Amino acid sequence: MNTIPIKTGIMSYGMSGKVFHAPFLELHPGFELRSVVERHNKTAAERYPSIRSYDSVDDLLTDPELELVVVNTPNDTHVDFVLKALLAGKHVLVEKPFATSPVEAVKLFEQASMLNLCLLPYQNRRYDTDYKAVRNIVESGVLGKLVEVQFRFDRYRPEIGPKKFKENRVPGSGLLYDLGPHLLDQVIALFGRPEKWTKTLGFFRENTLVDDYAHLQLSYTNGMQVYVTASMLTVDAPPAFQVFGNKGTFTKFRTDPQEAQLVGGMTPDEAIYGFESPGDEGRLCLIDEKGLKNFEQSPLQHSSYLQTFEDVFQTIRNGRTFPVSEADVLLQLEIMT
Repeated sequence: MNTIPIKTGIMSYGMSGKVFHAPFLELHPGFELRSVVERHNKTAAERYPSIRSYDSVDDLLTDPELELVVVNTPNDTHVDFVLKALLAGKHVLVEKPFATSPVEAVKLFEQASMLNLCLLPYQNRRYDTDYKAVRNIVESGVLGKLVEVQFRFDRYRPEIGPKKFKENRVPGSGLLYDLGPHLLDQVIALFGRPEKWTKTLGFFRENTLVDDYAHLQLSYTNGMQVYVTASMLTVDAPPAFQVFGNKGTFTKFRTDPQEAQLVGGMTPDEAIYGFESPGDEGRLCLIDEKGLKNFEQSPLQHSSYLQTFEDVFQTIRNGRTFPVSEADVLLQLEIMT
C-alpha cells in the first residue's frame, strides 16, 4: 500500500479553503499541504508557516511537484480551472457544483480519463452526523416500505449577499446550485436514480437576481416520493430530515456540528470535534404488532470530514473506488438543469 503523502495545493484561501480543506490536509498524514492562492491578503503562513502562497492559479499550477489541486473557486470558474489543472498534470478535487451542466461534466471526466488523472467531486456532507443517522435508520429497514422522504436545507438570509458569483446571473449561481448539490448527493447515495422529477424555483428576497428557494420532487419506481427543499427565508427551521415508512417515521433536525466548530476555530483533531450534543438525537416512532406507537431516540452520532480526505488519498494512491461516482455527479447535474 502506497503511503507517500500527496503534495496538494488549494486554489483559494477564502472561507472554504481555511475551514473545509486546509485543516484536514494538514492533519491527514497522506497529504502535504504545499501551496495556496492568495490574490490579496497573505494570511495562510500565519497558520501554516511553510506554505507557499501564489498570486494566481497559473502560478500555483507551474509547480512540477504539485500532485493534487483543490478547485474551490467561484462556481462559474470550476469548469475552466478543473480543465486547466488537468492539462497541467494534476489530480483534482472539485467543490460543488462540479459543473453547471452534464455536458460540461462529461467533457471534464473524459479529459481526466485520457490523461490518467483522478477527478474527484468534493461531497463532504456524506459525512454529516445527521445524515449518518438517517442513513443508519433507512438501511436498518425498521421503517418498513418507504413512502415519503423529505430532505431540507434551511437558512435565514434575507439580504443580498456580497459574493457576486452567488448573487449575479452567472452559470452556477443561485440556491439550487449552492445547496442543491449537497441534498441531491445525499439522496442519490441513499436511493439511487429516480424515475422522474420536477423542479420549482422561487425568487423572494427583494431585488434578488437568483433563486433563493428551490424544491424538487423525485419519484421512484416503487412509488416512493422524495422531496428536496432549500430556502434562504426560513425563520424557524423545521426538521431537516423526515422519513415515512409503513412501519414507522424518523425525524431529525440539522444537527451536524462540524461547520460551526471549524468556523469557530476548532481543529479536526480536538477531542470533541464532530460529536453531536445531548438533545440532538433523532426521533423514531414505530408501530408494534398491536398497532401502538412506540417512541425512542436514535443514538447521538459522531463523524468527521477527515473521511472525505481519506477517500481522496486511497483513490489517488491505492486505486480504491471513490464513493461519489461519475454517474452520481451526472445525475445530480441532470436533475438540477
